[in-house]
Amino acid sequence: MEISTLTAFLGAAIILTLMPGPDNLFVLAQSIVQDKKAGIVTSLGLCTGLLVHISAAVLGISAIIYQSTVVFSIVKFAGAAYLLFLAWQSFRAKGDPFTLNQQNTQAYVSLYKKGILMNVLNPKVSLFFLALLPQFINPVQGHVALQMFILGIVFLVQALVLFSLISIFAGKVRTFIIGKPAIAKRLNMIQGVLFTFIGIQIALSKQ
Repeated sequence: MEISTLTAFLGAAIILTLMPGPDNLFVLAQSIVQDKKAGIVTSLGLCTGLLVHISAAVLGISAIIYQSTVVFSIVKFAGAAYLLFLAWQSFRAKGDPFTLNQQNTQAYVSLYKKGILMNVLNPKVSLFFLALLPQFINPVQGHVALQMFILGIVFLVQALVLFSLISIFAGKVRTFIIGKPAIAKRLNMIQGVLFTFIGIQIALSKQ
């Protein structure tokens, strides 16, 4: 695969990753409510989920999902329902989120699993790969599946880097919020609103 192709793909991937969407908003929320490490762990989970979508695109499963309205809707609404459940948990949470969410190994494992589940249950990610990757494939070079896989990994790596940077930035925002008790007390509500927004965004998405 030519360097120019990889460079062009990387540029497109960075722009698309930085656009407001479920994944980066989810990382942002976790980083602010907990800490930057929580955001990075969540990012690792999201990027692990990307492996599922990349494999699906390479194997052609994404095309099947796209062609089946029923399958697409099931995955879409399952993802939306999961996020709305997280929103409900946030709205019900009481007390200072900074003390309630003290981190330990088990908590990080839970965040990692949430990241995977959220990404896998977002069918728009698979459709994104199905639409984007073929545009950078050169059939003349052969090994189309391998080319798609390489591009998918490039996307995954840049997403992990950008999500980690978002986590670090949000961690600084968190430091500011800690010094503002009035805002801190409403943080669970803010997180709930974010989860609700993301869930509705996924539910209203179309093929």
